[in-house]
Amino acid sequence: MADVDVINNTETHRFEVNLDGHTAFAEYRLKPGQIILPHTVVPPEFEGKGVAGALARYAFGYARAEGLKVIPTCPFMSAWVKKHPEQQDIVDPSCRATLGI
Repeated sequence: MADVDVINNTETHRFEVNLDGHTAFAEYRLKPGQIILPHTVVPPEFEGKGVAGALARYAFGYARAEGLKVIPTCPFMSAWVKKHPEQQDIVDPSCRATLGI
């Protein structure tokens, strides 16, 4: 899937991708100066289409634009940021050791 449109659903605190009646999402919680990414859900219909990666890029892009440090407690987000060193500068110092970065 080349173009994945991610939206920020501020009412549910989720970054979302909607397609053919299905929704993939990454939940977030905002704290002063931080964004926590606790959970990502990608329905089977989206698997292998780059949707989870698009959600991660959007979440980290949002954090960077808003000047927030990221706390990726979701296993997918944690694994994703380990593979993307260009995003590691905005990972909150409190979780760098746990992530091994």
